[in-house]
Amino acid sequence: MNAPTPSSLQLESPFHAGERYVQTLAGSREAMAELGARVIRLAMPDQHRQFFAQLPFLVMGALDADDQPWATLLSGTPGFAHSPDPTLLRVNALAPPTDPLFGAVKPDAQIGLLGIEPSTRRRNRVNGRVAQVDAQGFTLRVAQSFGNCPQYIRKREITPQAHDAPPVAEASQTSLDDKAQWQIASADTFFVATHYAGDGATPRSAGTDVSHRGGKPGFVRVEDANTLIWPDFRGNSFYNTLGNLHVNPRAGLVFVDFASGDFLHIAGDAELLWQDETESGFEGALRLVRLRLRVREVRRVRGALPAAWRDGETSPSVARTGDWPTA
Repeated sequence: MNAPTPSSLQLESPFHAGERYVQTLAGSREAMAELGARVIRLAMPDQHRQFFAQLPFLVMGALDADDQPWATLLSGTPGFAHSPDPTLLRVNALAPPTDPLFGAVKPDAQIGLLGIEPSTRRRNRVNGRVAQVDAQGFTLRVAQSFGNCPQYIRKREITPQAHDAPPVAEASQTSLDDKAQWQIASADTFFVATHYAGDGATPRSAGTDVSHRGGKPGFVRVEDANTLIWPDFRGNSFYNTLGNLHVNPRAGLVFVDFASGDFLHIAGDAELLWQDETESGFEGALRLVRLRLRVREVRRVRGALPAAWRDGETSPSVARTGDWPTA
């Protein structure tokens, strides 16, 4: 029996020009050209479908009405996200009115989702377009489904404690106050949303993406009230985030206080500064990319994560990285 002929979309590269440019700088373009179409799928494998159904939260990246990417978390009882078939992911949750992505999930909107299980460090990504929205949530039609390595993820365990009070949003700011700077300087984790609108010729590679970043507490440096800078350590060499930023510098970050449930949302423009390890002083990567973010908007939401989590062991990969005092 002959194998089915791949469709034109299946044969198309999942990487757009920005991603290929960064891959070229990093020396991974040739390998990714061969690997990309096989590992970035147009449908979710059964393992990923089962994984998403057991999670108590998802990280979501999407655009607001002004095309600004934001990152946030959607929570629910495990099973709130489930896959009725390999091409669809149903999410029974929406961002509340306190969230910068309130009302952003609309039919045909481009959404990036990251499933991450802190207790095991497993993570998988799924990006696509919203096929349907109702009062309970939305259904995503899968355009990209792929796994990520567990590097730089700190283990965390969910506790019986819950934040029962509804989330409370503080007034939006245009710079980082002392509380925000302290939270960033002590964080070992954040999530970043980016977006590539597409050029019409490569629909498979267009869309919104959201990714995890981790390191030692303080790996994100606050240079001033409007500027952050952080190292980008060696990963899977896809360079989805950096590729998006190369063509569209807008980024949305969220720092999560897993104990209090507070979210710190930051919107800004990123500049990629290429340095190798000897220039940066950081260890743990063949090559280091420093991202300088000019902050434009800051939003803090108190008690946005329903459950409280306790910190577990640090990733072994993090232990091999440097820090800013020695850089």
